[in-house]
Amino acid sequence: MSLYAKLQQRAASQQPIRLGLIGAGKFGSMYLSQIPRTPGVHLVAIADLSPDIARTNLARVGWQTERTRATSAEDAIKHGNTWITDDWQAVVKHPQIDIVVECTGNPIAAVDHILAAFDNHKHVVNVTVEADAFCGPLLARRAALAGVVYTLAYGDQPAMICDLVDWARTCGFPVVAAGRGHKWLPHFSESTPETVWGYYGLTPEQAERGGLNPKMFNSFLDGSKPSIESTAVSNATGLAVPSNGLLYPPASVEDIPYVTRPQSEGGVLEKKGMVEVISSLEKDGRTIPYDIRMGVWVTVEAETEYIKNCFEEYNAHTDPTGRYFTLYKRWHLIGLEVGMSVASVACRGEPTGVATGWNADVVATAKRDLQPGEMLDGEGGYTVWGKLLPAATSAKMGGLPLGLAHNVKLVRPVKKGQSLCWDDVAIDTSTHAYKVRREMESAFPL
Repeated sequence: MSLYAKLQQRAASQQPIRLGLIGAGKFGSMYLSQIPRTPGVHLVAIADLSPDIARTNLARVGWQTERTRATSAEDAIKHGNTWITDDWQAVVKHPQIDIVVECTGNPIAAVDHILAAFDNHKHVVNVTVEADAFCGPLLARRAALAGVVYTLAYGDQPAMICDLVDWARTCGFPVVAAGRGHKWLPHFSESTPETVWGYYGLTPEQAERGGLNPKMFNSFLDGSKPSIESTAVSNATGLAVPSNGLLYPPASVEDIPYVTRPQSEGGVLEKKGMVEVISSLEKDGRTIPYDIRMGVWVTVEAETEYIKNCFEEYNAHTDPTGRYFTLYKRWHLIGLEVGMSVASVACRGEPTGVATGWNADVVATAKRDLQPGEMLDGEGGYTVWGKLLPAATSAKMGGLPLGLAHNVKLVRPVKKGQSLCWDDVAIDTSTHAYKVRREMESAFPL
């Protein structure tokens, strides 16, 4: 039975999926816009540091004021409306909430929210992929021990890439490569919140209209987010990562099967079975027609002459050998698609992407020469960007995870382009996020 049919059954039987949402920013607002249009789902509560901003965002996406007049979770359940609060713990602890959607974008806080949800027997849809990037394998293990489902959020590219990889493997195809698109030139790694809109392709007015956060969008642009998302995909699928960071080969959709081949066959991959990100810009900055900038893709291989002939007979676009074929979705709709994860978790008990091992890591890397006493400002900021590395490489060097490089003081100088280590910073060792990360390093020896 389709997920939509299962949701309709939930609605008809008056047994809706009861949700708690933590964080009502841009991503959360996009999902909020879809909830009133989805049968069998009841948003019981929203927790946000600023309830007034949450109400403003709800009005922006078209929610009527009477839908948010509940004074408690109990009141919301009784009357079918939504409670808005700044008390996330009250939301996580409420016994009648089934799923917590973590949507803050703050990786350190997200770990607190996720662990508390597990302790209260709640499933978790984790939109804050930054947290998954530095401790997702242990979060998945903790969820399994608690008897709940933990998942990446559909609509975000990692879960959609995992879906394509699952399609390929379920059909019997070996996965040669999988990933997403991105607008990339090497100097973007130095971008700051002051330069982001020009590089990104938006005017300041467009950014203001959309309520877009320059630091968050700079994390997309400077390579941090592609590295974070590629880490999540690698850890969920077992695909390997490049030995010294993403290559960002430029390619149109038509050329993806050409470039996502092993180097020995004319492509860019070190070997078969890797994650990579395709750039929508040529190396000289020219825009590539029919790009994959906002999409996701998977390249598979025909292992027999018969399968290769099938590709040809059905006009599948392949590389010149006829063996490599790329399936793609050219767009992702971000928070508008989170309902797929919610329905999959509640109706099938299945994640839409979850870490199965520790294969990859994102290490904080200096955007400029940094001096002792400076404070790191995390992904998208002025000091560091995130570099994708194999987990074994990061573990050997004692790499500082990008997700923990927030409000951390440097104790040693670091040169531009150098990846940081634990010993370079004075970090707060009391947070759950730090402890979980260190526990993961011990629990998944490399």
